[in-house]
Amino acid sequence: MAPLNDRSGAPATDAAAALLAGFVSRGVRHIVVSPGSRSQALALVAAELERAGLIQLHVRIDERVAGFTALGIGRETGTPAVVVCTSGTAVANLLPAALEAHHAGVPLLLLTADRPPELRGVGANQTTRQPGLFRSAVRFEADLAVPEATDVDGVGEQTTALDAVAGEALAASLGEGMRAAGPVHVNVPFREPLAGAVPAWLAERAASRVVETAPDPSEDASGALYQGGGGIGIADVAPDPEAAHRIETGPRTIVVAGADAGTAAEHFAHAGGFPLVAEIVSGARFGRQIVHGYRALLREPALGGRIERVVLFGRPTLSREVALLLGREDVEVLAVRGPGEPVNLNGATIAVDAVRVTGEADRTWLGDWMRASRDAAVDLSPRAPDAEGLASAVPHERLGAISAEVEVMRAPLDRPALVDALWRATWPHDRLVFGSSRLVRVADELLGGKKVAVHANRGLAGIDGTIATATGVALASQADERPGVTRLLLGDLAFLHDMGALLLPPGETEPRLQVVVGNDGGGTIFDGLEVAGIAGADAMARVQYTPHTARLEQLALAFGWEYHRCTTRVALDQVLTAPTGGRQLIEVPLPR
Repeated sequence: MAPLNDRSGAPATDAAAALLAGFVSRGVRHIVVSPGSRSQALALVAAELERAGLIQLHVRIDERVAGFTALGIGRETGTPAVVVCTSGTAVANLLPAALEAHHAGVPLLLLTADRPPELRGVGANQTTRQPGLFRSAVRFEADLAVPEATDVDGVGEQTTALDAVAGEALAASLGEGMRAAGPVHVNVPFREPLAGAVPAWLAERAASRVVETAPDPSEDASGALYQGGGGIGIADVAPDPEAAHRIETGPRTIVVAGADAGTAAEHFAHAGGFPLVAEIVSGARFGRQIVHGYRALLREPALGGRIERVVLFGRPTLSREVALLLGREDVEVLAVRGPGEPVNLNGATIAVDAVRVTGEADRTWLGDWMRASRDAAVDLSPRAPDAEGLASAVPHERLGAISAEVEVMRAPLDRPALVDALWRATWPHDRLVFGSSRLVRVADELLGGKKVAVHANRGLAGIDGTIATATGVALASQADERPGVTRLLLGDLAFLHDMGALLLPPGETEPRLQVVVGNDGGGTIFDGLEVAGIAGADAMARVQYTPHTARLEQLALAFGWEYHRCTTRVALDQVLTAPTGGRQLIEVPLPR
């Protein structure tokens, strides 16, 4: 992209340069733009920062897609991406991503262009009251004054003031001085002219500072201090070790790891000798003390019924058994503060910044859980070939082995085999993203332990923006030519809900992204909810299942994705593990 033409300066462009340079100089490396007229100064400055090699720029025509792309970047890196949009309904389309960021504690910077104050409430085109639109969710908001000045050397009063706003907004988004990270909203009104020449000082000012990365606080040097939030890369200042809540090993205790709990949950469970109940989206489902089949075991009086204390990391959302446990009045619940919304289902949960364990582990208690866990573990791997039978000289033995092998190869995929295939194909350098669908619950119920990086939008557990979030995760995790593939598993309705995220502008970096759609023709997740026992078949089909006849292959072709349709485990394994250099849509037909 060539530099902008040499035109006279404009206050709008100088103000946009000051704001964006303020973010970039403090470590922001991703800007997501949805084009518009009122936001053109911000967009053109972003383009110039990309030309200077200071940021990665992502352009999306749909503001909801833009918001969730930035959310995925923030989830993966722990540093917010800036989202730029024009005025009016464009701003409102950022609300779903802002709410998810709020409830999940993900940093996000919303930079919305606006009409000047004198045009609000008088019927001006594309104008609504944007200030306060995100008030219930944001950590910081500012409705800036209309820029009136240009700046020749980059040290003027307006530039200095806007740089300070950028610093305050970024700090708030990262959760500095607050309970958690989250979204911020900076509303920027502009008068015409809406753009001019980009100031010569932009690149130098944007590159003028070096930002130090804070250490990972999930453990201290001794390995004894455990703090929540390791699941989405957010680094914060570790608390004073002496202020950590000390946990004695006496009461019968389990560790529960919900969404975004991170590795600290497993480390703490290991240190205390506690059974670990870890959701598949926790980032903590690994280690020797993981509990398989935890839902059924929590219902057993001899195990779940005897729990006296729970140490909670993250926010559990996938099982009613855990929710019932955390709501029990006879169980002490200690919730380690993480990036997301605090959990207090029993009204008496104790929130702590960090935990430290002392005392000897209760080996009898742990042993009871581990024996039950071994009995509950499920082996979903395909049956191994009968090597002796295949090599046998006896015809009926060899034919029997061949027949058994053919049967395995032709066996149709079901949900357990689908989730197992993705789990086995994914390794620590990869990323696995789960959509809010029936499949994530199947995965949570059946999959074993494995230390892989997992993401999911469980702040509000909506189906919004799932493909866009995974795209943001992929772009951020693969920056600087880092290896790995991002795999997204979701249902057909979640896929169709975010279909616009399939569009990627030509010339942008194409992520290594496999979107795996379990297509059963409509929302079968409702089969397991109360409504299935209330509504008649016609009503269920009409207003709950949302049946469809969408042709995913044609959608993939329209948006430039490579398409695969896999009906057997062998075929799916081959597609998942073959080298991939771009975007793949993998459709897996499933029975209702």
